Amino acid sequence: MRRSPMTDDDLTALQRDVRYLMDRTSILDCISQHARGCDRHDVDLITAAYQTDGVDEHGKTVNPGPEYALWANRSHAATSRLHTHNITTHTCEIDGDIAHAESYVIVILIGLDGRTAQLISGRYIDRLERRDGRWQIAVRRSTVEGMFVADARVLQSPFFAEQEFPMGTRDRSDLSYQRPLTIDTPSPAHW
Repeated sequence: MRRSPMTDDDLTALQRDVRYLMDRTSILDCISQHARGCDRHDVDLITAAYQTDGVDEHGKTVNPGPEYALWANRSHAATSRLHTHNITTHTCEIDGDIAHAESYVIVILIGLDGRTAQLISGRYIDRLERRDGRWQIAVRRSTVEGMFVADARVLQSPFFAEQEFPMGTRDRSDLSYQRPLTIDTPSPAHW
């Protein structure tokens, strides 16, 4: 079967669709890299997610984007041994070089005692802007929709300890930075 040649309208629609998909991917990458930066305490990753004049609101605390990483790292270190920020449902509306995104987040923080965990459910409501071809957060407002404390003592149980699961680290020694990652790459920390 012979295909008809692509028309100018077809090419225009294809270009528009590819641009949209590239923008969506870049926006979600920005939000995901921010979460990774928080969990690894990687100031560079967190800061790169914000426009230089961007702002971040966490309750009454409002930080300029470039200063957010230091505040977040101090806050996380003061209340937890480690944590994960899990981006789940994500929606995004793009209008030229401005995008409005809503990203649901589940944050799990293992307490300093290693016996408790806080679970927080909320959303990041972001306005992102594309400047010089790069999407970054201009305004972030964080919501908290639910929070509870859970028992994390299983992490200290002999059964779990015998498994020697790798544990994340709050620096670039974390396994996720290792290149090339191999099965023999030693984990910097274990439970």
